[in-house]
Parts: sequence; structure tokens; C-alpha cells
Amino acid sequence: MKTRRGACYSYHAAAADGPEAHRRKRRRTAAAEGSPAAPGAPAGCGGGLGDIFDELPDDLVVSILRDVAASAGSPADLAGAMLTCKRFRELGQSKVVLARASPRCLAVRAKAWSDDAHRFLQRCADAGNLEACYLLGMIRFYCLGSRGSGAALMAAAAVGGHREALYSLAVIQFNGSGGSKDDRDLRAGAALCARAASLGHVDALRELGHCLQDGYGVRRSVLDGRRLLIQANARELAAAVAASAAAPPPRAGSGNNSGGGKAASRRHSCLLSDFGCRAAAAAAAGEAHVANRFLVDWFATRPLVQAAGAAGAGAGTAAVSPEDDGALRLCSQELCGRPETRRHEFRRCSVCGVVNYCSRACQALHWKMAHKAECTPMERWLDAAAVAHLDADADAAAAAVAPAP
Repeated sequence: MKTRRGACYSYHAAAADGPEAHRRKRRRTAAAEGSPAAPGAPAGCGGGLGDIFDELPDDLVVSILRDVAASAGSPADLAGAMLTCKRFRELGQSKVVLARASPRCLAVRAKAWSDDAHRFLQRCADAGNLEACYLLGMIRFYCLGSRGSGAALMAAAAVGGHREALYSLAVIQFNGSGGSKDDRDLRAGAALCARAASLGHVDALRELGHCLQDGYGVRRSVLDGRRLLIQANARELAAAVAASAAAPPPRAGSGNNSGGGKAASRRHSCLLSDFGCRAAAAAAAGEAHVANRFLVDWFATRPLVQAAGAAGAGAGTAAVSPEDDGALRLCSQELCGRPETRRHEFRRCSVCGVVNYCSRACQALHWKMAHKAECTPMERWLDAAAVAHLDADADAAAAAVAPAP
């Protein structure tokens, strides 16, 4: 193992009296006396502390930075370590470090999106980081309009066994996203859902259960679909109990609960609604994925646009007003963030017709969280009753005017 100067550990004793040892001694003496570093000192890290870092082998520094990236709680943790000196910044960009970056280390915010953030995610994806492949693929596919490269990145993550990428590709196949309605592949979507469900993805398991019950892309089997829905509910309940047990107890005397209530509303509440079960919303099953949070924040500050030409054409884009009939819409499940890529892509609520969803899993979750109390066909009933009343009046008037036989 070599140091930055190219000397091996076994050579240190032999070179103790050499000129290199005298130069290191002079630099340490100068740093201790407060004088500037010697002219021959490397430009990576200045001062006496820099000399200590320079003595560390590259393999050891890369190993430390790799552990920092794997345990980072935010992108700033890895960035702070890389800003220590020039040498750390260079070694921190190695594929060994970027391949181990944690999902929180890759959690780029939509409001802080820039070319530098794009290049950072691209380097992580090139290093083989599956989470970076999925996140950058979702951003390119839905936000930047680059359907081909986005789908390719998500496919690379799916091949590596990333369950979120498998489920997202299943949603794309079910809806034919990025293409026309004829591009939907129900069998491929069901197969991707089955693969994601086998890896423990609860939404994919619930989606597959509904597909089996409805015969959507697979042979219909009500009993098997019901069994999968029960399994999804059991897994979600177990996750909710584990999350509530791990959550810290509330502080006594805390009068400001507005922030906690807002945070709790943005968490996945335990569903258990497929068979009429109920669970407290406080027992949350976990936060939304980083990619979904990025989509939600992205489209909260930017208008949803629609391609001027056919799907996949590189023409310009035009903003579409949400009030226009047939305009592109977001999934009504507030933690999803997926937008339509063409008009009338998502399925709507069959009762009220106001909300729309990218998948059955989002529909089931939103039904439990909010739409169950909001969904009502009252307007349709009133319109139908008014039309029927007008028809009855017209028939009665026509019968009164008609001459008797």
C-alpha cells in the first residue's frame, strides 16, 4: 500500500535518514512555529494538519470517505468531508465512494436543482449506484421530459433489484406513459409488480392483488387477489407498529404542534382499508420516497407542461392550464407526484370523476387518507334529477296540449 508520495510502509525505516525525511521534518517544524509551509510542501492540505492527512494512504482515505457516503444523512455530509482539502475532493469523486452513497446522501431538493446536482447524480449512476439511477431516471422521465434516458436509468436500477424502480416501470407499462394508449403492456406491468412485490414492495403487492381480482393483465383469481391484499395490509401494519415503536415520545409542555401535524399529514398512514379495518394515522409506515418528494416539490413550483407534438418528439413545450378540459394532471395522491404524459392517461374516480390516480395503490391509499370523506356524486344526482324533472314537465305539457281522440 502506497502513500501519496509513493513510499511504501516497508521503506519508511530505510528512508528515515534520507532527504525526504528531512523535508518532512522541516515542514512540521515550520508549521509548529506558525511560519508558512515550506515551498516543497504539496498543495493539497496546508499546515501541520495537512501533513498528517498527506501521510494517510489513498486506500485508507477512500475507505473513510466511502463509509461517510454510506452513512450520510444529507448531501451536505459528504460535501463537507470533500471540502476538507483538494486531495479529499479528488478522492471523494472516485467510483468506490459514489457507489456507496446512501439515499439520504442523494436526496437532492427540487428547489436546489442545478447542473452541478445533475452531474453529481450522473456520476453516482455511472459508478453503479442503483438509488442514483432510479432518482435520476425519475427526474429525467417526468421532470425534464427525457423519456428514453430516464426509462433506461430506471431499467438499469430494476435489473439490479431496486424495488422502487421495478414498481415505477410497472406503472409506466400499465399507463403507457411517454407514448400513446396503444403502448400499454398490461402483462409486462403485472410481471414487474410481481417482481417488486417479491422484494417487499407493499404498493406493488397491493397493485398485484387488485390486478388479480379484476383480471387486469393476469388471469383473474379473486381468492389469490384477496390473499395478496391481506398480505399487503399485514406488512403495512407491521411497518406502522415498528415505526411507532421507534418514534421518540413527544416532549412534555410542547405547545407548538403545527409543525408536527404538518409532518404527520405527509406520511404514509396505515391503510388497512381493503377489508374495512381502521388504524390510527399516527402509526405512520414511513416517509415518501426521495424521488416522489422531488416530483411533488418540482411540480408545486413549476407549471405542468405538455409536448406540442406527438409523444417523444423533441418539439417545444406549451404550458397547460389545469382548468382546461383534457389538461395534464398530477396524481391526486399527494405523496406520489407523478404527472400525466398525455391527456386522460390516469384513471379517474368512477363516482365523482374529480380525482385521478396513476395506479390502484395510489387510489386505495388516497381513499383512506382523504377521498373517502370527500367523494360524493351529489352534483351528478342533482343534475340527473333536474333533467328528469324537466323531461317530466315537458311530457306533461305535451300530453295536456295534445287533442283528445
